[in-house]
Amino acid sequence: MERFAWKARVKEGKLDEYQYRHAHIWPEMKQVLKDAGISNYTIWNVGNDLFGYFECEKGVAYAEAYQAKSAVVDKWNEYMKDVMVMEMDPKTGAQPKMQQVFFLP
Repeated sequence: MERFAWKARVKEGKLDEYQYRHAHIWPEMKQVLKDAGISNYTIWNVGNDLFGYFECEKGVAYAEAYQAKSAVVDKWNEYMKDVMVMEMDPKTGAQPKMQQVFFLP
């Protein structure tokens, strides 16, 4: 199991809408994440800054590749563009990887 972390920013005045959309995430989006081997997905915020973390049961490369080919993920990303800013990695089509600097098992 590999871990993955990402960061992004909510657009000014859009935090409530961002939270609403995640409270009502589409069932098909949840299924894509599960099928990609993603679990323990959590997102936190401080002000407009977002930090996301998830675990990849099938590995990060598999999760990235699976999401990159999903029309549901493309639709979700388009849906979220008006409330958040996230630069995607052009090689993977996923969120840019944060580098781990510490881990306490």
